[in-house]
Amino acid sequence: MKALLLIDIQNGFCPGGNLPVAEGDQVVPVANSLIDSGRYDLIVASQDWHPAGHGSFASAHPGKAPFDMGELSGKPQMMWPDHCVQGTRDAEFHPGLKTSAIDHVQQKGQNPAVDSYSAFRDNDQAALTGLADYLRSKGVTELDICGLATDYCVRFSALDAADMLPGVKIRFIEDASRGITAEGVADAIADMRAGGVEITDSKAVLGA
Repeated sequence: MKALLLIDIQNGFCPGGNLPVAEGDQVVPVANSLIDSGRYDLIVASQDWHPAGHGSFASAHPGKAPFDMGELSGKPQMMWPDHCVQGTRDAEFHPGLKTSAIDHVQQKGQNPAVDSYSAFRDNDQAALTGLADYLRSKGVTELDICGLATDYCVRFSALDAADMLPGVKIRFIEDASRGITAEGVADAIADMRAGGVEITDSKAVLGA
C-alpha cells in the first residue's frame, strides 16, 4: 500500500498568506501530478488548524514580534504571525490543489498551549494526532511526503513517520516542497537523511 502525505498546502503558507513560504504555490502542480499519477493507493493531507490566539502567535505575547524567539508552556518557541486560524481562508487548502482526491485530512495545531509542526504529534511529542494509527490501519508500506515548509512541518512529519512507522519506507519529495530558508532546508534534508528518510524528487517517483 503506497500513500502520499501532503503537508500543509494551505493558503496561509503560499504567497498572499499570513505566513508565506517563497514559491509555496509552486508545489501545487507538482503535488497534483503526483496525485494524478495513479501510483498511490491513498492520499492524505495535513492541515494546520489553529484556534484564534494560539500560543505560538506573536500576537498572544505582548512585546513579541513575529519571528522573535519566545516561550510557550516553558519551552522555547518561535513566535509566528497569526496563521491558519480555524475557519478562515488562510487555513483553507490552496484552491489549485486537487482536494477531491484526498482520502483523509489530518488537522493539527489545535492545542493553544503547544505548537504542532508534525502531522503525527505535537511538538512536546506527548499528544498524538492519530495519523500513525490511521496509516497502519490502512496497511501502508510506503509513504511519500512533501509540502510546506521543508524546514519545519515537512521535516518533523518525515522524522516522526520514520520513528513511528517502523518497517514503512519513507521518502521526501524535494521538488514538491519549499522551505523558509536555504540553510533550514539543507539542515532539514540532512536530518531526514540521518533519520532514515530517502530523499527523492517527482521525476524519480513518476518515472519509477
